[in-house]
Amino acid sequence: MSLECIELESGASPSGGAPRTSLIVLHGLGADGNDFVPVCQAMDLGAIGPVRCILPNAPERAVTINGGSVMRAWYDILGTEAARREDEVGLRASQALIDDLIARERGRGIPAQRIVLMGFSQGCAMTLMTGLRHPARLGGLVGLSGYLPLATQMVTERHAANADVPVFMAHGRQDTVIPIARATASRDALVALGHAVEWHDYPMPHSVCMEEIAHLQAWLLRTLR
Repeated sequence: MSLECIELESGASPSGGAPRTSLIVLHGLGADGNDFVPVCQAMDLGAIGPVRCILPNAPERAVTINGGSVMRAWYDILGTEAARREDEVGLRASQALIDDLIARERGRGIPAQRIVLMGFSQGCAMTLMTGLRHPARLGGLVGLSGYLPLATQMVTERHAANADVPVFMAHGRQDTVIPIARATASRDALVALGHAVEWHDYPMPHSVCMEEIAHLQAWLLRTLR
């Protein structure tokens, strides 16, 4: 399976210079690649040269917690916070699809260290899961309003190539979909493993705010300069 993707390019020079950086943006449950087009368009990343934003659509699947309704989802949600079980098969299948996207960008001439994975909610989970296991050093990982999945396996499965990959995490303090405590626990687990995490939280629900986008833009410019 290959993923349908929206592609945006920004910061191209008048001479039509090719992108030097790729930002792969993974949407949340029930959304699609269009969800983060406005966020990509709101960021001014011209200082690091031409950037290609890739916004894939997750596969469609039945989601247990939503009564089995079929929607775009990177993996199934099997239970509530009180009885949390993780869809390891779905998580690993989507990890493989995202690894394929990274490989495609490298095949188009973007070095791994100029590829950033970014995701919101389920997309955050896939970003952290895939990026920390990826066998080539990536440019950075951006996790918005999400958490670290399969956390107990991370100790043995993370790849040394991304032991020092920069990580940006942000969350809303009024998030009732993924409570901030779950996000801070994920942050603390990554810090305990030696990962450098830049953390921000905001007075918002399960969403994105302009202050967050400004902080993210500044982090990307510093990280990829």
